[in-house]
Amino acid sequence: MAFDRRTFLGTSAATGAAVALAGATSSPAAAAEEASGAAASAHARTYSFTVMGTTDLHGNVFNWDYFTDKEFDDKAHNDVGLAKISTLVDQVRAEKGRRNTLLIDAGDTIQGTQLSYYYAKVDPITAKRGPVHPMAQAMNAIGYDAAALGNHEFNYGIPVLRKFEEQCHFPLLGANALDAKTLRPAFAPYSMHRLRTPCGRDVKVAVLGLTNPGIAIWDKANVQGKMTFPGLEEQAAKYVPKLRSMGADVVIVSAHSGSSGTSSYGDQLPYIENAAGLVAEQVPGIDAILVGHAHTEIPEYRVKNKATGKDVVLSEPLKWGQRLTVFDFELTWSKGSWSVAKVSAKVLNSNTAVEDPKIVRLLSDEHRKVVAYVNQVIGTSTQAMSSADGPVKDVAIIDLINHVQAETVKGALAGTEWAALPVLSQASCFSRTAAIPAGQVTIKDAAGLYPFENTLEARVLTGAQLKDYLEYSAKYYVQTAPGAPVDPAALTNAESTPDYNYDAVYGLAYDIDIAQPKGSRIVGLSFQGKAVDPAARFVLAVNNYRASGGGNFPHVPQAKQVWANSDEIRNTIIQWVKAKGTIDPAQFASVDWRLTRAGVAVF
Repeated sequence: MAFDRRTFLGTSAATGAAVALAGATSSPAAAAEEASGAAASAHARTYSFTVMGTTDLHGNVFNWDYFTDKEFDDKAHNDVGLAKISTLVDQVRAEKGRRNTLLIDAGDTIQGTQLSYYYAKVDPITAKRGPVHPMAQAMNAIGYDAAALGNHEFNYGIPVLRKFEEQCHFPLLGANALDAKTLRPAFAPYSMHRLRTPCGRDVKVAVLGLTNPGIAIWDKANVQGKMTFPGLEEQAAKYVPKLRSMGADVVIVSAHSGSSGTSSYGDQLPYIENAAGLVAEQVPGIDAILVGHAHTEIPEYRVKNKATGKDVVLSEPLKWGQRLTVFDFELTWSKGSWSVAKVSAKVLNSNTAVEDPKIVRLLSDEHRKVVAYVNQVIGTSTQAMSSADGPVKDVAIIDLINHVQAETVKGALAGTEWAALPVLSQASCFSRTAAIPAGQVTIKDAAGLYPFENTLEARVLTGAQLKDYLEYSAKYYVQTAPGAPVDPAALTNAESTPDYNYDAVYGLAYDIDIAQPKGSRIVGLSFQGKAVDPAARFVLAVNNYRASGGGNFPHVPQAKQVWANSDEIRNTIIQWVKAKGTIDPAQFASVDWRLTRAGVAVF
């Protein structure tokens, strides 16, 4: 669907008119509210306003973990969800004055929990007379003004995203999400908002939305030939001057892109994945950037623009609604125009807030439906399994993922020219809290093994390429000399490598010598008791994120694809458990890899 310029301009004009009309309403309460936005008397002619921001909400409405079916908690006692964010937003609006605030988001909204999955796949919003997505309902009720697209918005395909867009009462922005044929914006690039002031003319605030170019890789199956995603800097350089020429007094970027300047997919695309800091540095005319994608907490980070020498203020609130960013702007009126005098940012912790009763009431039925769904019994297990030691040991629960993947690929290749090749499988410890209980196993237990919407592929690699792959994966470990004390908590995530970018390969046996430098750690690589021939060919069952370059692992993106499936791996696991009836680790679990130092096992 190509971007319709007239429709967008009409929507933007209507939005601006609605805000202006609201600002013109006269009442004692309105007068008091306007006064709260005025930082000083008419002599100073200043105006203050606030922009609140969330990011990476990932389907979290309530402070609830559907994978464990209990209230969310972590070591830091964070809380999650839009119901708590709503309370924080109301507090800020009460303090600053409703008309002196805006609320925006930086993307990754409709994927991540079983709540969001249910309304994309089980009771899909795209069905005839389908439901309204819970995230749209909650964000509409809270009163969001705009949201940038995240890469995970595309996980369920463009039709689901378009339906979600239709259900939102605010624009989804993506200046660098272009129609592949026309190269025109496929979504609104920006939105313009008017804030009424007690002196001078209205303040015009432009919000420019930028999404992640990695979408072209990670969701290739959904977007190839339909959309293209140029770099953030390129599109910001195009639109920021345009927004200023349209009279924007303040320009805010909502960017689904981290601030580090790094990429997880190497040189496969000529664009930076985490480019928010570079946008601030390279593109003049931006006042603040709401940062997303990286799942890190940055209350305030200042980047000096090379052209103007002015600071651009960046802030990234923690994922899942754990934090709310608050940007405070101070403007001065001089010579017929507003200029930004000061910008500051901070984050509010949602664990200080109660869930907003109006959001709880609004979505209690949807919540109950999903709780009932995830508690359906699908089989039994002969013993309990846990992922707690998965990052440092070969554990049965990761073997289960790999066994299901390998068995699925073997079945799919039966009778083909590839049927004679050995099938291996890769998997990561996606969650250190995943568990399969002894006895009854439910959908939530099986789904908890695989919290991502990845699908399964089969690629052909050589023995030499697999060794390179494993060496790259093993950089996850901190180099530790023989005899030095080993703290499992400090041994992993070297070079900030997340758990989901450390792969174990099922079907091979090998040691990882953590005393050696990265690139020289894989020892004794063997298959069925024999050293792996560098020229031998294997089929690797691999998720689409890894196959398309996620994590920048070598060889796989270029390897021949011999099979692919459109169903989520999570569903494949659930269906496998249903079909087998019983999970028996004795049938698939074995210790095939271990950490060593100079040939001595670490654990």
